[in-house]
Amino acid sequence: MTTAVLTVASRARAAHVDRQRAFLAQLERPDVLRAEAWLDPEPPTGDGILVHVPPGEFGLRVGEGRNAAAAAAIAGGADLLIFLDADCLPGPGLIERYEAVARESGLYAGPVTYLAEGSMPEDLRSLEALTRPHAARPWPADAEVLRADPAAYDLFWSLSFAVSVSTWEEIGGFSEAFQGYGAEDTDFAWRAREMNVPLLWVGGAHAYHQWHPTSDPPWQHLDDILRNGAAFARRWGRWPMSGWLEKFERAGAITRDGEGWRRV
Repeated sequence: MTTAVLTVASRARAAHVDRQRAFLAQLERPDVLRAEAWLDPEPPTGDGILVHVPPGEFGLRVGEGRNAAAAAAIAGGADLLIFLDADCLPGPGLIERYEAVARESGLYAGPVTYLAEGSMPEDLRSLEALTRPHAARPWPADAEVLRADPAAYDLFWSLSFAVSVSTWEEIGGFSEAFQGYGAEDTDFAWRAREMNVPLLWVGGAHAYHQWHPTSDPPWQHLDDILRNGAAFARRWGRWPMSGWLEKFERAGAITRDGEGWRRV
C-alpha cells in the first residue's frame, strides 16, 4: 500500500506548512508521498508534488485544491490519501494508525488538539503533553476504532482525515460548487453518508492544529458562510454551520429570509 499526505496551502500559511513539513520528516517515512495544492494567484515553486489552484471569483477554491492534490497523488501511485490542513501537525501515530484501518471502507477521522496561543512544540516527543482533543468528538483509545452514528457526520472535519482511493472515487471528491470558507467538508461527509460509507473515529491518529488568530463567529468569513450555506441548503434542504449563523444573528449582522439568511 502506498500512502500520501495531502495539504492545501497558501502563502498566508507558509510558516505553518514549513513546521508541518518538519514534523512529517521526523516521522521518518520516506515511502510516503507528499502532495501540496497551493491556492495563491501565482504558481508555487519548490520540490515535491506541487499543484496550483488559483483563487476563483469568490475566493480560495479549497475543495478543488484537495481534489487536485488527490489526483496528483493517485497519479503517483497512492492507495491511501491522508488529508492534513496546512495549519496542522501530525502526531507520532497519525500515519500508521490511519494505515491500520485503511483496508476497511470508510472515512477515517482522528482526534484533533487545538494548540493554545504561544504553544510551539519543537518535535514529535513534545506533543504528548499537549494532547487535549476537541471535546465535541469522540476520543477513542490508541488503536481503538469507533463507528459514528448517522447524526455524527456533521462532526466530520476535513482538517485531518484519511480515505482509500477507491472510497474517494466512490464519493467523487469534494464539490467544486463551494468557494471560500465553509460547507464543503459537511457536503462531502453527507454524500458519504448517503452512499453508506461509514465514518470511523480512529484512536491514536492525532493531529495538532497550530494556533493562529481567529474569531468566534468567524467574521472574516461571513459572506462565504452565507453564500456556501445557501448552496448547501439548495442541495440538502438544510443550512449548515447553524451555531455560527445564530451568533451572527444575535450580533445583528444577519436576519432570517424565508428558509435562509441574509445580511442586514
